[in-house]
Amino acid sequence: MASDNQSETVSGPSNPSIPYDVPTSARGYGWMLGGKDNYEIDRKFILSTVPSFPEVVDICRQNRQFLYRAVRHLTREQGIRQFIDMGCGLPTDNNVHQVAQRFAPDARVVYVDVDPIVLAHGRALLADDSSTTVIMGDMRDQDAILNHPDLTRLIDFDEPVATLFLSVGHHLVDADDPRRILRTIVDRSAPGSFVGFSQVICEDPERGAAMTRHIAGGGVPWQTRTPAEVDVLLEGLEPLEPGVVNLVDWRPDPDQPALEPVDADLVPYLGVTDANKGIYEYGGVLRKPQ
Repeated sequence: MASDNQSETVSGPSNPSIPYDVPTSARGYGWMLGGKDNYEIDRKFILSTVPSFPEVVDICRQNRQFLYRAVRHLTREQGIRQFIDMGCGLPTDNNVHQVAQRFAPDARVVYVDVDPIVLAHGRALLADDSSTTVIMGDMRDQDAILNHPDLTRLIDFDEPVATLFLSVGHHLVDADDPRRILRTIVDRSAPGSFVGFSQVICEDPERGAAMTRHIAGGGVPWQTRTPAEVDVLLEGLEPLEPGVVNLVDWRPDPDQPALEPVDADLVPYLGVTDANKGIYEYGGVLRKPQ
């Protein structure tokens, strides 16, 4: 188990808006990326998950590497200058605004997350950046997000925009109507806009259902899907090459920036997906037709 001082970098327990009694996806995901803004309950939950689903550590890190490649492509090759990052998670290296502004200094970014820790850390990070902001919002309430004054200050929906739903599709269960959520932002966006989407899938429905029961039972909203179920959510959008795929196959780049090392407790799970192919992060970049 990681040392107790790892959790001391987050806001203290005097903040009643921060959930301490259940794990959160942002904090658990951040830990698997090598971050330190988490609590013991988050680490225990991840460590309870990896014996049955050891792929999750690789999947998390592969998604983060995909983020870099996708944002780089959208800025450098597609000319996108505005991004909305839904369910952005805790700040780490090579966040969306850092990647986008590396290739397009005039890029504007709005981060959205429901976790109050993300809001606190994001605002501290972006205090001196007028082209980037973070707002607190629930992805399921797209109207509230899209009408937020901090978003409308930076995002012009008359121009193409890239909206990122990266590694958050599995947090939108069928009862949330994820297709409606995606269509709300797509319908608001100009033709030629893009959606980056990824989520954990399992090709074995029974194992996928077991994964859903375990993670949802731990207090994190979750639905593992099959590739075909994800494809239905994305109907009407045009995938860029190589399509909607295992993220390791989306324009791989062995020379892209490395991620932070993981905690020692997670090292045994690195590389598991080299042999275990049934559970992986599935996604891509898709265009709204002109």
